[in-house]
Amino acid sequence: MTTTVGFSEIAAGVHLLREPLLHVNVVLVVGDGAALLVDTLSTAGQARELAAAARAVTPHPWTIVNTHHHFDHCFGNATLAAEPGTAVYAQAQAVAMLRDRPDELRRAAYEEMRAEQPALAEELARTELRAPTHEVHEETVLDVGGRRVVLRHPGHGHTDADLVVHVPDADVLVAGDLVEQSGPPAFEESYPLRWPDAVADLLRLTTPATVVVPGHGEPVDTAFVREQHAQLARQAWLIRAGHTGSAPPERVAAESPFGARPGLIAARRGYAELDGTA
Repeated sequence: MTTTVGFSEIAAGVHLLREPLLHVNVVLVVGDGAALLVDTLSTAGQARELAAAARAVTPHPWTIVNTHHHFDHCFGNATLAAEPGTAVYAQAQAVAMLRDRPDELRRAAYEEMRAEQPALAEELARTELRAPTHEVHEETVLDVGGRRVVLRHPGHGHTDADLVVHVPDADVLVAGDLVEQSGPPAFEESYPLRWPDAVADLLRLTTPATVVVPGHGEPVDTAFVREQHAQLARQAWLIRAGHTGSAPPERVAAESPFGARPGLIAARRGYAELDGTA
């Protein structure tokens, strides 16, 4: 299933492609003789179209960054890192997941998509996975053709392995799924009590003019991120208060700023954090 479209420039030498099926964002940073590709989409077919779209922008060799280990952000690695010596960066836990548990990741992706997107699910089940070659623990700075690009792990949030990508000279911040625009945040593997702190950390990299690229949806401004941070903080407070009062997760979910269904997933994950089982 191939659905990729082309890149558009959102800042000087920074280009955005929005995959239309799941609204996943891919960012291409172009420097002098080098490029950086942030995320690789879901399948080999999508990755081939992504490569063609990137080649329409630049002939330069690229380095790859995965914002985290979920299928829609990294299953294209094997295709896009096919050139010998291509470096692929991810947070250390994401590297471990892709290296040590590829069958588990494929199976989870298939189960997630089989009802809603059965053709995509079938492709996911047979996609070759490639682990990143370079681990990021807290922060790594890259030189992309003379441009300074910062890879930062702001702490546990959407997963335990989130990376944000900061391009200071363009005032662009690629937030991965720590920030969402096209739907509510996804809490299935999240740490909802720590997520607000992760977003607060990435906000320290922003200015009033920063373009923030969420994992899914349209680019947003800092005010949008601050509002989402406030919602995440309220969600965390509701979880702590509910747990202290021995309230069922369903009662917490009923007051969630993100709606009952995401709120229930968040409450269960937050209770697990407080019980020491997450």
